[in-house]
Amino acid sequence: MEKMRAMVLSECAKVETNPLKLTTIDRHEIKRPNEILLKIEACGVCHSQLHGIEGDWQDIGIPPSLPTVPGHEVVGKIIEIGTAVTKFKVGDMAGITPLLEACQKCPYCLDGKEYLCESSIITGESFKGGYAEFITVHENFATLVPHTMKAEYAAPLFCAGITAYKAVKAAEPKQHKKIGIFGIGGVGHMAVQFAKVENCDVIAFSRTQNHLDVAKRLGADDAIKFLENQEEFLDILKEKHGLLDAAIVFAPADIVTDTAIKSVKKGGLIVIATVGENPSFLAFEEKTIRGTLIGSTADMEQVIKICNEKNIEVITQTFPLENANDALKKLKNSEIEARAVLIP
Repeated sequence: MEKMRAMVLSECAKVETNPLKLTTIDRHEIKRPNEILLKIEACGVCHSQLHGIEGDWQDIGIPPSLPTVPGHEVVGKIIEIGTAVTKFKVGDMAGITPLLEACQKCPYCLDGKEYLCESSIITGESFKGGYAEFITVHENFATLVPHTMKAEYAAPLFCAGITAYKAVKAAEPKQHKKIGIFGIGGVGHMAVQFAKVENCDVIAFSRTQNHLDVAKRLGADDAIKFLENQEEFLDILKEKHGLLDAAIVFAPADIVTDTAIKSVKKGGLIVIATVGENPSFLAFEEKTIRGTLIGSTADMEQVIKICNEKNIEVITQTFPLENANDALKKLKNSEIEARAVLIP
C-alpha cells in the first residue's frame, strides 16, 4: 500500500495547541470504476474548519468521527481514472467542493440540489480531506478546472467561491439593487465581486479596516465599519444610504445577523450563510430570511466560468501543508487578508 502525508486531527482542541499532526497514512486508491485519483496541488483553509477542529460544532455532529483529515476545497491533477470514467482524462485539473458525494437517487439529488442530500458525504469530515497529498472522488462530484488557472487561485473557489456565488444568487440580484455584505473575509471578498457582476449597488461591512479596504478595491460602492452598538451603526447606515434592499451575512456572530436583519427595509431579503442563533424577527415587516449552502456541481461549473471570464480576484496567502496549524491560528486572529491555501 502506497503512503501519503496528511495533517491528521485526532481530537478537537484549540489551534494554539497545534492539534493537527503531520502523519503518514495509506494513500487513497481508486476502488470503484467511476472514481478519479487526484494529486492535490492546493487546498483552501475555510473558517468552518476552524470551528470543526476546535470542537465548536460538536453539538451539530461536526466532525462526525475522529481521527479525521480536514480540508474541503481541493484542486489537483488527475493521475489515474477508473475504468468507467468518461468526464475526465489523466492530466486534467479538477476540483472538489465540500460535497464529496451524494446518493444521486433522492428527490434533492434528482432536483439538482444534491448538496441537500440526507446521505451526503462531506469532504474533510473523514480521512478523505484536502490537508493531504491525494484524494479520490466519484467523477460526478468533481469539476474541471482550466489549466490556465493556478491551483492556489482555484482551490478557494470550491467552497468560498461557490458559497459567495450562491448567496448572491439567493439575494435575487438585479441592477442597482442595494445589497449589504456583512463579513468580508475569504467568502465575502468574492461575494462583493459576484454582486458587482450582477450590477448591484454593494455596501460592505466589516469590523476591520483592512477588510473594508479590500472590499473597496474589489468594487464595493461603499465600505462601512461594523459597530457593536447597533443603534449607532443603523443611524450611520440610514444617514449614508437608507435601509438595504437585501443583506448577506457571512460573519459567524449573532449580533451581526441581528443587525443585518434590522438593516434591511420592510419586504426585504436577508440571506444567512453562517451558523448561529435565530435573532429576533418581526413578522409584520414582511422580510424574508433565507438560508444558503454551497451549491450543486452545475453551480460550481458556473463559478469557474464566471471567474475565468470576468477575472474575479481571489486573494490568497499560501502555506506549506505541514504549517496548517499556523494558517489556522492566523485565520483565527484575523491576520489572513482573505483565504489561506495549503500547498502539499
